[in-house]
Amino acid sequence: MKINCIAIDDEPLALRQIADFIRQTPFFKLVGECKSAFEAIEILDKHPVDLMFVDINMPELSGMEFIRSLSKKPEVIFTTAYSEFAIEGFKVDALDYLLKPIGYSDFLKAANKAKSYFDMLSKANGKPEDDVDECLFVKSEYKIVRINLSDIKYIESMREYVKIHTINTKPVMSLMSMKSLDEKLPSDRFLRVHRSFIVNLKQITTIERSRIIFDRDIYIPISEQYKDKFQDYIDHHFID
Repeated sequence: MKINCIAIDDEPLALRQIADFIRQTPFFKLVGECKSAFEAIEILDKHPVDLMFVDINMPELSGMEFIRSLSKKPEVIFTTAYSEFAIEGFKVDALDYLLKPIGYSDFLKAANKAKSYFDMLSKANGKPEDDVDECLFVKSEYKIVRINLSDIKYIESMREYVKIHTINTKPVMSLMSMKSLDEKLPSDRFLRVHRSFIVNLKQITTIERSRIIFDRDIYIPISEQYKDKFQDYIDHHFID
């Protein structure tokens, strides 16, 4: 399966170079060359696109502004002449970034990283349903991280990010909303108990004064908004 790509850059030579690199890469298919974000929007409306190579510093609408404006966006690899934009790429959950001038060896490293990501998604989608339901794949610091659902203790909202706390490893930060994560997690095992917290029901051992206690010193509040649902779960499993 080939990965459908578009290249976006207001500099003609840079645009031609990225487009040529895409053509040279066996697992990529070039579906569009765009001199602006506005041209890219037209391509996205007409063709399925998996991956975009986007120049950050463009007039009228920058690459960063363009990505943030999309409600449903393909994966992104940014191209830039300024290394300080790397952290900005992380904030919009880019797969990688390429620092200009770009050689094909650097391009290929980023391309292989993208291929690994799409291969992982394809493999997960091809697994039996019960296996897929036992894990999450999330993007964190330019990496794709697999997290077993059984290892999750609780999930904490950190504004634009979520912090996934697990049993034996350090927390994983990922750029996504609590709402989208809540919708993906199995409702019989995970419950939102607060605007800022989702808990793994199977990891709960102690409840005290409308708080769930993890590791003696971690207290997760149960807010009024979610109290009834949580109480229903407790009542269903309570032995008098």
